[in-house]
Amino acid sequence: MKQVVISVPNMQSTHCQTRVNNAIKVIDGVQIQNLEAGKLTVSVTSDNTENEVMQAIEKAGYTVSLEDDNNSSECSTGCCSK
Repeated sequence: MKQVVISVPNMQSTHCQTRVNNAIKVIDGVQIQNLEAGKLTVSVTSDNTENEVMQAIEKAGYTVSLEDDNNSSECSTGCCSK
């Protein structure tokens, strides 16, 4: 399995974290390692599964990118208005 850190800057509140968790926990080949404000760490079985995770998060209404050095995330983006 490959570990992937995904930045989800507009996932700040517990409510938003629950929505993202529910969106990805049903995908085969995914193990959630850590879910916190603005960031998600998962283990995936393939690049295809990684793409599925990112698409599911976007479908739930959140911006997503692979983790980089830009750690700016504020709830002012309206994370709970989705």
